[in-house]
Amino acid sequence: MKETVSRQLKAMQHYSADVTLDPDTAHPELFLSADGKEVWNGGTPLDVPDNPVRFDLCSCVLGKEGFSGGRFYYEVQVSGKTEWDLGIATEAINRKGDIELGPENGFWTIWLRNGDMYDANEIPPVRLSLREKPQKVGVFVDYGQGLVSFYDVEAMYHIYSFTGQSFSQKLYPYLSPGENEMGENSAPLIITTVSHTG
Repeated sequence: MKETVSRQLKAMQHYSADVTLDPDTAHPELFLSADGKEVWNGGTPLDVPDNPVRFDLCSCVLGKEGFSGGRFYYEVQVSGKTEWDLGIATEAINRKGDIELGPENGFWTIWLRNGDMYDANEIPPVRLSLREKPQKVGVFVDYGQGLVSFYDVEAMYHIYSFTGQSFSQKLYPYLSPGENEMGENSAPLIITTVSHTG
């Protein structure tokens, strides 16, 4: 099983994209590193201009580059956190007010809540029972096949796939480091350079 996943990951890593985060979309409490590869919730709002593409209630951020075809892959370090969201979103998603994650609303994501509760955000959500707590998650998208897959990169197992989707808009990497609860969950999500396995 591990060997199969290792081969799959190796193949996907050939499609690794250079993902950087777009500060114009980031919720006011989110801090981005200078290189746009890390995001964390500082717990207090920054003085940033409100604009149509900025999330104003949900603490999330999109990648700068959108993808309108082909395949792409990226990896995010999620260690040291009690909650996070990860996946992709379409250009036309709602960014204001409360957001319900799900393919019907233009989001293909998984999340962690309460330190050990993982869901795939279908509507309704699908509870995931993972063998161990992922430290690094790989996200693979095949636009033409309508496929979004998530992998535990280090333990080398498949977490979840959205299949049979139909994409017609640009897709953007979507990340949320979750809420900063009095310093809890303040660790960043880090987009890592893909080191090809094997």
